[in-house]
Amino acid sequence: MEGFLNILGNYSNRELKKIYPIVDKIEKLDEEFSKLSNEELKNKTIEFKDRLEKGETLDDILIEAFATVREAAFRVLGMKHYRVQLIGGMVLYQGRIAEMKTGEGKTLVGTLSAYLNALTGQGVHIITTNDYLAKRDRDEMGKVHEFLGLSVGVILHDMQPDERRAQYACDITYGTNSELGFDYLRDNMATKKEDRVQRELNYCIVDEIDSILIDEARTPLIISGEGKKPTKYYIVVDKFVRGLKEKEDYEVDRKGKAVILTALGIEKLEKYFNIENYADPENRDLQHHVSQALRAHYTMHLNKDYIVKKGEVLIVDEFTGRVMEGRRFSEGLHEALEAKEGVRIQKESKTLATITIQNYFRMYNRLSGMSGTAVTEETEFQEIYGLDVITIPTNKPVQRIDHKDIIYKTLKDKYDAIIEDILICHKKGQPVLVGTSSIQKSEDISYLLKRRGIKHYLLNAKNHEKEAKIVEKAGRKDAITIATNMAGRGTDIKINDEVRSLGGLRIIGTDRHDARRIDNQLKGRAGRQGDVGSSQFYISLQDELFKVFEADRFNSLFGKLDLPEHEPITEKSVYKAVEFAQKAIEGNSFETRKNIIGFDDVINKQRLVIYDQRNFVLDKGDITENIDDMIKFVLEDIVKKHLTDALKQDAIDDADDFDDNLRKLVLFLNDFGIVDEEIINFENLENKSIDIIQRIVNRAVKHIYEGVMESFDTEEEFKDKQREILLKNVDQKWIDHLDNMEHLKDGIKLRSYRQLDPVREFQVESSAAFNEMVLSIKYDTVKDLLKIK
Repeated sequence: MEGFLNILGNYSNRELKKIYPIVDKIEKLDEEFSKLSNEELKNKTIEFKDRLEKGETLDDILIEAFATVREAAFRVLGMKHYRVQLIGGMVLYQGRIAEMKTGEGKTLVGTLSAYLNALTGQGVHIITTNDYLAKRDRDEMGKVHEFLGLSVGVILHDMQPDERRAQYACDITYGTNSELGFDYLRDNMATKKEDRVQRELNYCIVDEIDSILIDEARTPLIISGEGKKPTKYYIVVDKFVRGLKEKEDYEVDRKGKAVILTALGIEKLEKYFNIENYADPENRDLQHHVSQALRAHYTMHLNKDYIVKKGEVLIVDEFTGRVMEGRRFSEGLHEALEAKEGVRIQKESKTLATITIQNYFRMYNRLSGMSGTAVTEETEFQEIYGLDVITIPTNKPVQRIDHKDIIYKTLKDKYDAIIEDILICHKKGQPVLVGTSSIQKSEDISYLLKRRGIKHYLLNAKNHEKEAKIVEKAGRKDAITIATNMAGRGTDIKINDEVRSLGGLRIIGTDRHDARRIDNQLKGRAGRQGDVGSSQFYISLQDELFKVFEADRFNSLFGKLDLPEHEPITEKSVYKAVEFAQKAIEGNSFETRKNIIGFDDVINKQRLVIYDQRNFVLDKGDITENIDDMIKFVLEDIVKKHLTDALKQDAIDDADDFDDNLRKLVLFLNDFGIVDEEIINFENLENKSIDIIQRIVNRAVKHIYEGVMESFDTEEEFKDKQREILLKNVDQKWIDHLDNMEHLKDGIKLRSYRQLDPVREFQVESSAAFNEMVLSIKYDTVKDLLKIK
């Protein structure tokens, strides 16, 4: 097997050579561990935990622990880890990404490192792409860990908090990235510590890591509450935008999914809305609505980016074709789409809590993952997550034949060739899996087959369980399955000897995706574990790929070539253009994700401060001392701000000026709930120094606060009230801050045109806003405490 290393990268080669001696030692224990009774094998878990308590490390017990899991898997599942699977387990344990081809048994690989890390008692999370796979893997692989005495749980969408808490308390917990991410956000909105469900984020294995940490990283996790009613602008602006003409009134930047009004477009807008200067700051609300309406109409496509179902606009994951239930586009885009499609415009949502996928997973103490296609994104994994990718050799040589792309001039010619390929395979009974880049394209192929009376499965990936079962059958004789490129990922397609004799599973790609990695995943559905199979991609010069990046450049190139009609194109320059377009879009997508995380890194530091403070408040039984410090700070700040301008020193020079400021201070204190005879008579003081005034204010507040405390039946009730008031203010101010930061981000992005670094500008202004927010939390908390009746 090590002979295959010549086709792997030098880095992986070097790293694997360090792992081989350890794997040799694990394999040498096979005979010894096979002789252990079931009871002796189970007792290894108790032994390992005892050794860890006595000071040994995970490294010390790794070889024996892996050998234990290997033997347990054989007894429970009838599967013994291959050598390459032991290597993959080592890579996961080291906190890296194991790139293992489809069918190499990644799910079984995860059992090794999961077991070893679970021995610490700090918890292990195994992340999958959907609930169906999470439950399947927990039910199948969980048997191995349960045999060895560990508890195994799973987090599913419809679980209640008590059930979730119990699942998180297990040694190993399966779940999806969104379920775990939303639980983290909800935990940090809890008002009682017993309402939280998660433990510390310790060790994590992410299956299909590229899908989760890269493909889904552009959409942050957001918990929303009901905001204000939608403004009149959505309908009015939608009507205006519908009448615009491309290039004349607006230009589309398909690369960045942005639409820009031309000078003529702006002139039409100003006339339509009867305004003099569209760029005027007072038109900011209109600018925002126009921007989102333009995006909705000219960059977002029905049955690709979203669908309309039962009068609702639902987001579609562009990589899987799956509907993202419960998610809405932010910043008014969803409402703009509702106006576009003529459905009821729901109330604008208000962000209550949010985090990016990147920043959620970077909180784990240790992170690792598996994928069949990760090496093309190695730079991003390293830069964003500090993870390197190790390519694991296959257990058997890959026999799949990947044919050179066939390129046509028009979409019609391409579709004709695809249908012809399907018919040729179908005639001899060879199974075909057709991968498309969108729901619409899968339905187009389905329509063409229906016209010819060809029976087939159309998989739009809306039901995960059904999806997996259909994909499992895609390798059967005569099967024709049409699916979005990523549908059924995580499910093996097995073939029998009869299908092998027909050439194995045939993969047909209907176009090249924006990322080469997605194309490689589609190819990988065939030829698992050394099986035969083939892949063929069909491309046309009218494909979206050539419209997204430097479209004019491609049109110019293709226009100069004498390209054949209805025949495949053989020009090398066209093949190079395909490769260039994919790499260019990949680079642009990476920059987009880096830009998202650049902004969120700023918010993330603030988020961690707020959440740490919340947890401190929830976990500490008595925060009286902290509240006392807060009151002292606020009172000193109030006096200082009202009197500093009038006071140059302790003695007052301008009595009238000072008395005026004193009157303002008294009014402010009254509004604050600090009403006291001495304060009302400040102007009559003989000695009007700051120290004396501060002492009077402190004394008055002490008296009021003691009265508040005495109004409660027990000290414990008062402490609970302190906690409740503080958390209420923290949460409300944080929600307002998030809303303000979204608007700040919109304005800041425009500054990049003035050669200013938008992230740096955002960092400076966001930091100032955060400090103001913290101050207002203190002020409002003290005010609310003093006004308790």
